[in-house]
Amino acid sequence: MFKKILIANRGEIACRVIRTAKHMGIKTVAVYSDADARAPHVLMADEAVRLGPAPAAESYLKAELIIDACKATGAEAVHPGYGFLSERESFAKALAKEKIAFIGPPPKAIAAMGDKIESKKLAQAAGVNIVPGYLDDIAITDEAVKIAADIGYPVMMKASAGGGGKGMRLAWSEKDVREGFEATKREGLASFGDDRVFIEKFIEAPRHIEIQVLGDQHGHIVYLNERECSIQRRNQKVVEEAPSPFVTPAMRQAMGEQAVALAKAVGYYSAGTVELIVNGADPSGKSFYFLEMNTRLQVEHPVTEEVTGLDLVEQMIRVAAGEKLAFTQKDVKLDGWAIETRVYAEDPYRGFLPSTGRLIRYQPPQPTESVIARSEATRQSSAAKSGLLRSARNDGVRVRVDDGVIDGGEISMFYDPMIAKLITWAPTRDAAIDTQIAALDQFVIDGIADNVDFLSALMQHPRFRRGDLATDFIADEFSDGFHGAPADEQLLVDLALIAAKVAAISDERAHEISDQLGARTNGSRERIVRIAGAEQRVRIKPYKGGTLGVVDGGELVDIVGHWAPGQRLLRVSVDGRARIVQVRRVGRDWELQTRGRTHRVQVLSPHVAELSRFMIDKPAPDLSRLLLAPMPGLLTRLDVAVGDSVEPGQPIAVMEAMKMENILRAPKAATVKATPAKAGDSLAVDQIIVEFE
Repeated sequence: MFKKILIANRGEIACRVIRTAKHMGIKTVAVYSDADARAPHVLMADEAVRLGPAPAAESYLKAELIIDACKATGAEAVHPGYGFLSERESFAKALAKEKIAFIGPPPKAIAAMGDKIESKKLAQAAGVNIVPGYLDDIAITDEAVKIAADIGYPVMMKASAGGGGKGMRLAWSEKDVREGFEATKREGLASFGDDRVFIEKFIEAPRHIEIQVLGDQHGHIVYLNERECSIQRRNQKVVEEAPSPFVTPAMRQAMGEQAVALAKAVGYYSAGTVELIVNGADPSGKSFYFLEMNTRLQVEHPVTEEVTGLDLVEQMIRVAAGEKLAFTQKDVKLDGWAIETRVYAEDPYRGFLPSTGRLIRYQPPQPTESVIARSEATRQSSAAKSGLLRSARNDGVRVRVDDGVIDGGEISMFYDPMIAKLITWAPTRDAAIDTQIAALDQFVIDGIADNVDFLSALMQHPRFRRGDLATDFIADEFSDGFHGAPADEQLLVDLALIAAKVAAISDERAHEISDQLGARTNGSRERIVRIAGAEQRVRIKPYKGGTLGVVDGGELVDIVGHWAPGQRLLRVSVDGRARIVQVRRVGRDWELQTRGRTHRVQVLSPHVAELSRFMIDKPAPDLSRLLLAPMPGLLTRLDVAVGDSVEPGQPIAVMEAMKMENILRAPKAATVKATPAKAGDSLAVDQIIVEFE
């Protein structure tokens, strides 16, 4: 077994690999860019080596620097994580040349499967179903338009070396091809160093299902069942689960056997994933097609770990060290249900615009026992020696958080926007979903925007709970944007009571500090609470251990739960109903966040509420004459000049943030008056790009 390994990655996946290595008694080496000098993965590792400046092209993507770090520290092997160099054949070969083990598949398998065009040809030759399309490199936009028309719209344009949702564009018309083809080429070049693009038919209402495979260097390979990854936005996975609510045992076997056959055809070993697109409208489950094979560990691997009891990182390390798999296909079981949500630095209330900056507060939900901990606890047991971890389980649930950030850390524009992965396990799918909702209520993030409300709304959506999934789920169900999860009448009444309670406690503190509010009142209080566009009259009376409340003259309600000013999480029982609410003071108002929505709440004394009706609202400034940067990022293109006329919706600029291109369009028909920004500028949010007449 290796004595020391280097992790050629950053963030949560670097932390994830380090945890397993430590449990195996292996020393670790972290690498970092200047942006990550104080990142958690650097602090967790036994040693750390600086690579270079923040841009990945000058640090994490430089193979020679990784090899130099191995030589300097004596690392015997490299785990690449995902992204960056994880699917570079040249990197695996360079390591082999220096007699450094690559914790991943052989270079020839990376080459065969890493090229999306060639891998489809190979799969076709092996008798695997593939999506109809044009499996050759397409050079120019006009050629792409002709090919797309021949295939028939809608089509998907894909970077040949793409993955992780990067370098992909859906086209419903010739206009979409002309707008998106060059952007697809640029994203492929920027993210993978390869601008080749191919086009294939887009299967409408598709389900994205993938098979996890695992093989050793002795010719043994198994499949570890499937994951459903159909909840996506802009081809980027948002929610994953194992098993799939759509897949039957017969489908699972058919898909798994094809995945193993394909892996064997290229001499594969280590962990890998065969991705399939499935026609969700075909109840027979026979209409599934090969998309690609990812020759690395997937972001969503934790859900497979939770339902199989296997630590995939440990298995990868053992395979790289030459060990045989200690189990066979018949040993692989399914236990319960696991769901993963990706917590991103983006604002769902503003069209999912990326958010960067400092994490002023980061407080994830408290995790329970993890696969890694169970692996350590059972390492000497007979089950562990067979390669499977059969830890005792009951009807309880588990919460797992895979992250690589801390309070005060920076979410940088240079890297992926993922903050953390929240994984829940339960005996049933419904219980795993409910555990997700409760855990998301406890996920505290301040300083940047996040998608926690949106994830909770997905978990609560009736269609999601039915398992009626497709890759266009988000586009269909949130076509007019995200405005928060619906709140029922009972929840709004409970929040009004909670708001009155925290406001009363805050008022008491103000009295204690400086007698700010005049005479102190320990008896009952009446307040007007404005929430969700409605106004409610709430009377509360504190008592030792709780608060009594009445809303609009209704029945007496008991509110039990402690809260102190500044406390973010409030766990409270309202008439026996358990509520977990995040509490923030915003100016004179309150923000109460729970169940997938952030509510802005006013709590006023009756006379102040009456007088407030006469206050004049300040009109919002007219921004229709300006094109503003919707997020921090790099302005890569500006396609207009002073004096140009533009039409509504016309693309006029392109911004790049967190490795994704965003097309900015004209808000109305106008003439360009000024262009304060130019291509190549790094812009702050709301910085003026174009001014119109």
